[in-house]
Amino acid sequence: MRIVSGKYRRRVLQTNPGNTTRPITDRAKVILFDRLQPMLNQGPRVADIFAGTGTMGLEALSRGAKSVVFIEYDRNAHELLQQNVAMLKAEGETVCWRTDAFRSSFHPKGVPDFLPYDIIFFDPPYKLAPKIQTGSLLYAALERLASPTLCAPEALLILRCDDHAEFTMPADWKADQIHRVRSMMLYFFRYRPGTEESVAPVIEEVAEENGEPDEFEFL
Repeated sequence: MRIVSGKYRRRVLQTNPGNTTRPITDRAKVILFDRLQPMLNQGPRVADIFAGTGTMGLEALSRGAKSVVFIEYDRNAHELLQQNVAMLKAEGETVCWRTDAFRSSFHPKGVPDFLPYDIIFFDPPYKLAPKIQTGSLLYAALERLASPTLCAPEALLILRCDDHAEFTMPADWKADQIHRVRSMMLYFFRYRPGTEESVAPVIEEVAEENGEPDEFEFL
């Protein structure tokens, strides 16, 4: 697994073997981050939740993010995450927080400049995405995130899951864009508390081979 663009371009990251983490393919990463690049050019504060070994957050940092808070509970993945950060000499721009995302406050102590978040990667294991339902621990975690102390106005949350996942988001997270890359779905949600639900977004079907959208359908 490598960083594909930016100041850390082509640097190879350590990844966790087995099923604990799900590294994203380079092509899918290009598709995602090309869409995020206008925000990354503004130097956003980022949270990478269910971070694994830091693939998403470190790509964001490479492309212009001001800071990244990594949240990962698995001990081995967290150790590899710390090694990746050290390899890039990015300790001053990151927090590697070993905490349980199901119960975390998402508010690390002692780093006020790392908040509020402008971009949040919320990337639980695929099998957990359908558990985002009213009353579940994951739903409660997303409710805690939807706070003005944690999220900047119009903060963007990206949820990655498979194309069969059905879930329910808290009302303060409004669907903005949906991208399908083969069987992977990338849902973009905006932090818009107290607003009416927006029109259902279009699903953009993206051809992973060339990165060009080739079909659209309404949700």
